Amino acid sequence: MRNFAAIHRHLKASGYRMTEHDEDVVCIELSLDNGTRHQAIFLSELDDDDGRPYLRVSTAIAPITGLDAKRALAFNWQSRVGYLAIGDLDGVPHLQLCENRPYDGLDAAEVDRLVLEIGGVGDRMERMLSAGGDLF
Repeated sequence: MRNFAAIHRHLKASGYRMTEHDEDVVCIELSLDNGTRHQAIFLSELDDDDGRPYLRVSTAIAPITGLDAKRALAFNWQSRVGYLAIGDLDGVPHLQLCENRPYDGLDAAEVDRLVLEIGGVGDRMERMLSAGGDLF
């Protein structure tokens, strides 16, 4: 996978439930726990300082208002994937779980693994931080 168009084609061919938000942003709606929970995963392209393209896979966890940052960071420390960031969602700052990967060496299996892992870990964090809620 050398560019976002190739990743987009793979996601479409793999049958993910997907919506396009921009030329370089897609959203995958994952169904988890036998359809009782859902998580929206966003894939986009960004460049590093040298212009090298990266794939960003992210999911919103919770609005940061009233959020226990200590619990979120403790969960992040125990996680083997992703990092926490603050991102804007409809004008409201939200805690996001993100992972960035360079296109070099990125294949279809790794894209699938990232989508499923960020989705699953994101849902577990959301559940923990929102008393079992399923906002995203």
